[in-house]
Order: sequence, then structure tokens, then C-alpha cells
Amino acid sequence: MALRIAILGTRGIPNHYGGFEQFAEHLSAGLTERGHSVTVYNSHLHPFKKDSWNAVKIIHCFDPEKMLGTAGQFVYDLNCILDARKRNYDIILQLGYTSSSVWGSFLPKQAVSITNMDGLEWKRSKYSKPVKRFLKFAEGLAVKKSDYLIADSPEIKKYLSNKYDLPILYIPYGAEQYNNEDEKILADYCLTKRNFSLLMARMEPENNIEAVLDGMHLGNSEKKFLVIGDISNRFGKYIVHKYKNDSRILFTGSIFHSQKIHTLRTFSHLYFHGHSVGGTNPSLLEAMSSKALIAAHDNPFNKSVLQNDALYFSDANDVRRIIETTKRAEQEKKVDNNLSKITDQFNWQKIISQYEELMLTVAMR
Repeated sequence: MALRIAILGTRGIPNHYGGFEQFAEHLSAGLTERGHSVTVYNSHLHPFKKDSWNAVKIIHCFDPEKMLGTAGQFVYDLNCILDARKRNYDIILQLGYTSSSVWGSFLPKQAVSITNMDGLEWKRSKYSKPVKRFLKFAEGLAVKKSDYLIADSPEIKKYLSNKYDLPILYIPYGAEQYNNEDEKILADYCLTKRNFSLLMARMEPENNIEAVLDGMHLGNSEKKFLVIGDISNRFGKYIVHKYKNDSRILFTGSIFHSQKIHTLRTFSHLYFHGHSVGGTNPSLLEAMSSKALIAAHDNPFNKSVLQNDALYFSDANDVRRIIETTKRAEQEKKVDNNLSKITDQFNWQKIISQYEELMLTVAMR
């Protein structure tokens, strides 16, 4: 049975932005290869302007985010939903709910709506109290207006099940295995193998970047420390200024070249993952697939993915201890176990099969 599927809630494909865009790219291509008709809604601001990508149909909708800021996301989501009402989809998959949930009543009635509930957005420290209250309200709207709910983390599933007393399907996020690392790339950053650690994240307080860098700054390690991510926001500028006199800490800005990022992860001494809010984080899975030795913030979201196969920190003192005492050769079992998880649990083809099975099942009801 071939389904007509629409994917909403992202800025579009191919991925130029983040996790949900990468997910939409993999899922849409995978479902199309299996004979389904898949449409992804793209912002008109997206640099890709064609009407199809790898046999996936693309619909470009007006997005006033540059003019209106965050409010523009609500207009963009409404435009996507209004267009979807004109078409005969079997399934509408919404990725996230922050700005689309208020338009849930406009979803086309003939299609089955499935929502991937993302993380606990209302916990993010960057948001004001009024915004957090709205996000909790939006979460409830998404639950009410969706026919089926998906969580990409066991912890998110547990939270949603307990709060709303509804069945939630857990389907994880995925990652690819890369084997195209090139040690020569390290010279571009004046680095050598295993003589540097790194973190890669959005410059936001809940990603524990300051705690990680405090631990590095206070310690006596001579290894370099790379910080990969856009530093143009307020918190990014603050972090750069705070550590400007520590020559070991290097801010690279954003890096979008996948081989470079993979190479840096693969040949690092330690990869720090400070994310503390949300579900299964794509960059964490990618670090696992790159054979990085991971030091992760100690919280249930990270532990549900890594289990015992990481070094855990809660504060700067933990970070300092990890940096100064960890011997990579003694931790290779953790690296191997995480790579096996990518094959066994977080494999894109398995995840696409789980989504396909759900969509086929609900479309026939």
C-alpha cells in the first residue's frame, strides 16, 4: 500500500539547519524509496529552490521569520497547514509542536495526524516565564489535536505518558556511520590526534558550556579544547569574552562540512556533550557513530542513550577531573559499545521501518 505523506514542522530539506531537518531528509528519502509519495514543506527562505529532491516532493511556503522574528514561525506553520488542506494526504507528520499546535484545528480531517513531540521545550533556561507557560500550553494543544504521538526518547515517552495518560510510541532518532575521516584535516586547526577535546552545541546556558569550559580553564591540561558552534548570540559573545585569555580554548564558529566534523570527533581525546534538556540529541548520536569517547552531562536523557558507556559530569570540578585523569586506551570498550548501539538501535533503516509500519497501520484504521 503506497501512502501519500506530508512532513511539516521543519525549515526544509536538504538539511541546512538542524536535527529535525536532518531527520526529515532521511525519513522522506527512505519512505520514497519504499514506494510512498512523500512531500516535505520548505520555508521559501530555504536555499534549495527546486520542487523535488531525491524524488521527494517539495512545497515552498511563505515564511516571514526574517521580518517578524519568532512570530514568523507561527505564520509559516499556518501557511503549510493551509496548503496541506488543499491536498489529499493520508498522513501528516508534524515534527515538533512549538509554533504549529495553535493551528491544530486547521489540520485536514481526512489525514491521520502524527506528531513527534520533540523535547521538553518549556524547560529551556533561555525562555522567559511567559514563554515557558505558552510552551506548556502548546504541548497540551499538540497532545489534544494529534491522532498519534511519538517520542524520540524513553524519558520523553515516560513524561508524556504520565502527564497525559495516553499511549506514546517511542521511535528513536538515527545516525549514519561515517568512515571518511582524514587526519590531514587536523592540520587546518593546528591540532594533532588525541591532543584536543571538543564540544559542539548551540551557545545556550542549558548546554552546560560554561561548566565545561570552567573545568578546562581551571585545570592544568596542556591539550587544546575546541568549541564548535555559532558564537554570534549574546551568550556566545559572553563565553568568548570570558575565556579570551586561555590560549588552549579555541572557538571555531559553526562548521557545516560533515567530513571535518566527523574527523574532529574521531581524533579527539574527549567529546563533551553538555545538553541537559530535550530528547535524543542528534549530535550525541553522531559523536557515537564517529567513535568519540564521550563525557556527558549527568541527566536521564543522556543516560537513556549512553547507559554506562560514557564519563559523566555534573559541574566544573567533574569536568576538570575527567580531562586531567582520563586515559583513552582504558575507555575503548565504551567507544565500541556506543558504535554498536548505532548499528542496533539508532540505525536509520530500522527507524524508517518503524515509521512506515506505524503509518501503514493507522492509515488502514
